[in-house]
This record gives sequence, C-alpha cells and structure tokens, in this order.
Amino acid sequence: MSEQRPTLAIGAVLKRLQDEFPDLTLSKVRFLDAQGVVSPQRAGSGYRRYTDRDVERLRFVLRAQRDRFWPLKVIREALDAFDRGLEPAPVEGRPSVPAPASDADAPTVADIVAEGDHDLRLSVDELCAATGLDAKAVVGLADFGLVRPGKDGYYDADGLQIARAAAALLAHGIDARHLRPFRLAADREVGLVQQLSFRPGDADRDAAAEVVRECLALHLALVRAGLRG
Repeated sequence: MSEQRPTLAIGAVLKRLQDEFPDLTLSKVRFLDAQGVVSPQRAGSGYRRYTDRDVERLRFVLRAQRDRFWPLKVIREALDAFDRGLEPAPVEGRPSVPAPASDADAPTVADIVAEGDHDLRLSVDELCAATGLDAKAVVGLADFGLVRPGKDGYYDADGLQIARAAAALLAHGIDARHLRPFRLAADREVGLVQQLSFRPGDADRDAAAEVVRECLALHLALVRAGLRG
C-alpha cells in the first residue's frame, strides 16, 4: 500500500504563499483551480487539499504572472512541458530539454584510445584458465568470429577481454551462436569509422575514438529503450 502524502487546506496554502505574494487571496487561488492551472485533490467533503507539489506549481504560476507577465495560456504550456520532463531555463524560466546525463556505462575517449598490453600472448589453455571457459567453448566462440587467435596461434589482450565478457554471458545460459550479432555489429561500426578516412595522428585518433564512443552510447540507448518498452 502506497504511503499517502500529507496535504494542506486552501487556507494553509494561502498562509504559506502570502509572505512572497501579500496580495494573494483565496479567490485568486480558487480562480487558478477553476482555470485548470493547479488542480488539487478533493477531500470526501469536497474541500480542496493541496500537496507540496501543488504549492510549488502555484508559486511558479504567481511568479510568472508577477515577474514575466505571462498569460495563463503560456503558463499552461509551460506547466505541461514541465509535466513532460522538461526543465525551466535558469534565467527566463521557459521550458527546455534537460541536458543528457553522462552515460557512466559508455567508455570515455581516453578508455578507447588507451594502449593495451601488446606483448600479451595467451595459449588456449591460458585463456581458459583466465576466463573459466573450456577449450570447446573457446572453439565455439572462434567459430562465430568472436575470438581470433593471431597468426602465431596465441590470443592477445583484446581476445582476453572478449573471452571474459563472452564467458559471463555464457554463464547466463546464452549460446555462443547468439553472440555472433555482436561481432557483426562491431564490424559494421569499425567499417563506419574507417569510412570517415581519419588520418594518422593523435587528433584524428581521438576523433575516431569519439565516433566509436557515440556508437556505443547509441547502442546502449537503444537497448535501454527496448527493455523499457
């Protein structure tokens, strides 16, 4: 059972707001209710009951009228925008789309361009010991293009990281064949970056890494949206 929020009678609301709006009257508060700008709950007796959120909406309405001379039509549009998740701008108070939060799950450009351990070379047995996979599972991952040994037959640091991630998914009951789309998607993203014809050098390396980061951020956003839908 959800906890019921405390509410205020219209007289208590008036008292709370009159320090800032000394000319405010009960009639004005009722008028704003009749106009649908702020619609409090109704008790069983029919009396209005205001939540803290209702009071803050009233405060916004009264400030908009006093300081910005907004008509009720503009105020209604602003309140509707706020109800849909938009935010007031810091100066003029007009609704604006909130800035996206930095996605902590997406790697930074520095993470992407960081140099790996190029000297690492692992045999199949060593890769298995490091990831908990058995040799058959490694062969399965190789068959679907996920891990690729070098010409010398050894697996590098990237292969180790891929194998560890794949092992975690396999532990959840996902088959290796279901991981192949990840390889296909990664290859398409690599191809997209290569099409941009970045030139060798630190600046272009960072630009390419930024494209990769946004590809990964887009992937995460699409997956989240799909799960929430």
